[in-house]
Amino acid sequence: MKSPILSRQEQKNLVKQAKTEWTVLSFYRYTEIKNPVNFADRLRKVWSALGVLGRIYVAKEGINAQLSVPKQFWSRFDVFVQSLPELAGVPYKFAACGGAKPAFYKLTIKVKDKIVADGITDHNFDAGKTGSYLSASEFNDYIDDSDKVVVDMRNSYESEVGHFSGAVTPDVDTFRQGIKVLPKLLSEHKNKPIALYCTGGIRCEKASAWLLHHGFSKVSHLKGGIIDYKQQVDRAGLKNKFRGKNFVFDERLGERISEEVIATCHLCGVSPADTHYHCHNQACHILFIGCDACLTKRRGYCSYRCLGFNRLPRLFKKFLIRHHNKRKPPQFKKHRLRLN
Repeated sequence: MKSPILSRQEQKNLVKQAKTEWTVLSFYRYTEIKNPVNFADRLRKVWSALGVLGRIYVAKEGINAQLSVPKQFWSRFDVFVQSLPELAGVPYKFAACGGAKPAFYKLTIKVKDKIVADGITDHNFDAGKTGSYLSASEFNDYIDDSDKVVVDMRNSYESEVGHFSGAVTPDVDTFRQGIKVLPKLLSEHKNKPIALYCTGGIRCEKASAWLLHHGFSKVSHLKGGIIDYKQQVDRAGLKNKFRGKNFVFDERLGERISEEVIATCHLCGVSPADTHYHCHNQACHILFIGCDACLTKRRGYCSYRCLGFNRLPRLFKKFLIRHHNKRKPPQFKKHRLRLN
């Protein structure tokens, strides 16, 4: 008999009831994986047995993994990962939170064309020829030097809640858009030293290779991204030059790097806020920043329209959603991740 398929909420409840202590981490590696399907199957078999949760992308160009590992099985997890020739010596980036709350509620391993969707079709591009790494201390020196350029390779909804002081923050919604506009955006700085950063290092590493491919010569990137930067500054007692919160693509939706709140509530446009929420209306599910007062007033919805919609009879809601998906009238068109 097949196991029943659990709803998202049922999966969450099951994980919460387990009272497991978690190690939350991420890692990536650009490396040749000859048979991604077999590789993914092997990961799934071992990690499922260990109770590992997370989101993992596997492709011929490498692996990108974000995970919650039960602390009781950490040693077995680590031994297995390091035993794989493709992953031996891969550096882990540990989240600041860790502990009782997992970042994921199920294990998802997908085989992709690329571990980061970049839209690059130039067959002469060599993603292996990347810029040099910068430590947290070296990166701080870049920030302090007006003759050097620091660039955020994340999306605008990520940099909105947190970024390094003085960084260039492109107004893009996807990495595919960001890497496309990057050479033109930085054309006036072509002869300057340029340092890129992102969440964990995977996007800025590829972006550094893309800039080198376009004739930029002085390109580097923050090793381990913002996640490892936080660990480095804490260990070495360095000055933290990151302002705000680091957006993460899991259940947490962010982890605090500094106490400064640099964003504003999307609902009232006035109150300082940097916590993201998904609209309670599942037909909308837009991601927005909300302050406590607006969240209480609108009961977790991004708008009074969504609040009213969710009170409609179930069958009428299904009809409206089906009608919307077919015709998509202008009044329903919202950006998936931003309200403004």
